[in-house]
Amino acid sequence: MSRPRRARAPWFLAVPGAVALAFLLIPLIALLAQAPWASLGGIVTSEAARSALLLSLVTSLSATAFAALVGVPLAWLLAREVLPWTGLLRALVLVPLLLPPVVAGVALLAALGRRGLVGQVLSDAFGIQFPFTTAGVVIAEAFVSMPFLIITMEGGFRSLSQRYEEAAATLGASAWTVFRRITMPMVGPSLIAGLVLCWARALGEFGATITFAGSFPGVTQTMPLAVYAALETDRSVAIALSVVLLAVSVSVLVALRGRYLRAQAS
Repeated sequence: MSRPRRARAPWFLAVPGAVALAFLLIPLIALLAQAPWASLGGIVTSEAARSALLLSLVTSLSATAFAALVGVPLAWLLAREVLPWTGLLRALVLVPLLLPPVVAGVALLAALGRRGLVGQVLSDAFGIQFPFTTAGVVIAEAFVSMPFLIITMEGGFRSLSQRYEEAAATLGASAWTVFRRITMPMVGPSLIAGLVLCWARALGEFGATITFAGSFPGVTQTMPLAVYAALETDRSVAIALSVVLLAVSVSVLVALRGRYLRAQAS
C-alpha cells in the first residue's frame, strides 16, 4: 500500500511559517547551547532548586485543580447562555488574559490583601491571610490561568450537540447524570487541552505571584522566581534552572498531548 503524497506548501505559506518556526525555536536552542552541562547536576539537585521545583509543581497543579472545579461549570453556563448579561460576563472572564501580570497581582492585593475588599474581612474575622503565603501563590496562578481553561471548555460545550443530553433527560436521567455520563465524556479532548493550557500558564506565572505572594524560598519562591533571583547573581545558575523548567514543561506537555490525541480518536 503506497503512502499518500505529502502536499507541498506554497512559498507564501512556507516562508513565513519557517520564520515563525525559527523565531520560536532559536531561543530554546540558545538556552540549551549555553547551559552549564558540566555543573548542571549539582545546580538542579541543590536544596534551593529542588524546593522551588517542588513548590512550582504543587502550586501549579493545585491552581489547575481549582480552575477545573469552578471554571468548567462557569464555561458551561457561558456556553448555554443561561446567565444574564452573558456577553459582558464572558468579556470580564477574559480580562485576566489581557492584564499585565503585575496589574493582576495588584488587583489581588486590592481584593485579598490585609486591607483589601475581601481580605480585610477574612483577616479580621477569621485570621485568614493569603498574601505572601503558599496559598497566595495558588490564588495568583489560578487567577491568571483559569481563563485559558474556561474559553477552551466553552468552545467544547458550544460545539457539542445537545440532542444526546436531551435524549438522556427524556429517559429519566438527572441533570447530574447527564453532565457526568454524557456531557463531560464528549468534551473530553477540550477538557484535556484546557487543563494543559491552564497548567502551563500556572507553571510559568511570575508577575502576579511576586506581586501578591512575594519571593520567599520554600514558601512562595516558585521556579520562575528562582530563575529571576539567580539571574541577578549567577547567570549560569539561572540558565540551568531554566533548562530544568523547560524539560519539565516539555515532558508533561508531550505526555498529555499523547492522551489528548487518543481522546480525540476515541
